[in-house]
Amino acid sequence: MDQSYSFNNTKVLVMGLGRFGGGLGITRYLLRMGAHVTLNDRSTKDELRAPLEELGEHPNLTIALGHHDTDLLNDIDVLVVNPAVPRPWENEFISAASEKGLRITTEIEIAYRQLNPSNIIGITGSAGKSTTSAMTHHILRTLNLPSVLGGNIGGSLLDQLDQITEDTTVVLELSSAMLYWLWGRDTKHKPDHPAVACVTSYSPNHLDWHHDEAHYLASKKCIINTNSRVVLPESLKHWANDATRIISETDAVPGCAVPGQHNAMNAALAIACVQARHPDIPNVQLADAVRTFPGLPHRLHRCFEHQGVIYFDDSKSTTPQATLLAVDSLESIASRQRIHLIVGGYDKGSDLTPIAKLAPDLAGLYCIGTTAPSIVAAAGTHAYHAQTLERAMDEIHTHLSTGDLVLLSPGCASWDQFENYEHRGNRFVQLAKSLAGVHA
Repeated sequence: MDQSYSFNNTKVLVMGLGRFGGGLGITRYLLRMGAHVTLNDRSTKDELRAPLEELGEHPNLTIALGHHDTDLLNDIDVLVVNPAVPRPWENEFISAASEKGLRITTEIEIAYRQLNPSNIIGITGSAGKSTTSAMTHHILRTLNLPSVLGGNIGGSLLDQLDQITEDTTVVLELSSAMLYWLWGRDTKHKPDHPAVACVTSYSPNHLDWHHDEAHYLASKKCIINTNSRVVLPESLKHWANDATRIISETDAVPGCAVPGQHNAMNAALAIACVQARHPDIPNVQLADAVRTFPGLPHRLHRCFEHQGVIYFDDSKSTTPQATLLAVDSLESIASRQRIHLIVGGYDKGSDLTPIAKLAPDLAGLYCIGTTAPSIVAAAGTHAYHAQTLERAMDEIHTHLSTGDLVLLSPGCASWDQFENYEHRGNRFVQLAKSLAGVHA
């Protein structure tokens, strides 16, 4: 454990609980460690009712809601920032903390510093990082090798520290924002890099958070270090160091339970990550293990089937690249002319033209959310401006035939109309069943 991250009797301000409790793990951890915590969120008590009830009361906990008042930083030692805060280097509250000389950190850095980097497999990528991380963890668990999964994929590792021993492999999915906070900032005493680092893919993304692609690219590259064993797809071999394993199309693992060539590649990346940690395990044993991976919810998940129509929930698709991959994957089941595709959502600044260009080849392109007008304009007469998921599903229902596929793969974030991508995906499944006259 990094002793500089001991919090006993430390006064800490946690910036952001979040309506879905993203700050719960760090707040509970700090209280367990003996810190005096001020939990500060811009939302109201009513908006945060569920996570606040889950958190409960504590004598060392103060809750300040409604806005981020810089007066709260008085007599504070540490500021813990939610990685979702965009462009933190421009944030007035964070800048005020910096001017006061406070230590500024995040939940992922605090968790990371409790771990042994030689046991960490760090995985990032513009697309595929969640599936590859989960596949890596699945292989390890299938082979009875101790492993925990954490980071961006959900759940705080701070709640799992008691499960981690010297033999435990920690598989971390790391977002570009997390990478920035770990290694991208101009600070001293950065943590050591993971023993194994994997980048699954790269395309511009999250430009709303990073401001421009150059910053996003630099943040992604932060995971690569000369001391790490690196796993990269062939498309990124120009990022390689001397200890890099390059994964090519010929390495892809056939026969995976989740559809798509990209998932066969994700499986190969996962195998390479495990081999970098456990080089003595035969490749055939690793391949057999990954083939039993059942897939992740909201990631090209075959969620419902009725009267010959199959519904796929790919709500986790928040980039144009992910949407294109989803459509390509389903061509092994039906031609593009049988695919009804729902796209659109919150505008992250991504170029959505590639999605719009799919329209003439599909059974239908149904556009929802903030980005719907721009996608429809780029697609011309081949797209339907549905505005909402409900209207999109109603329209699709009037055009369905046996053998058709209905795919929710938005290529955009969900925050304009939904709480998160899980909410969007769950609503899609509900509407599919309701329109089919099936009640859960």
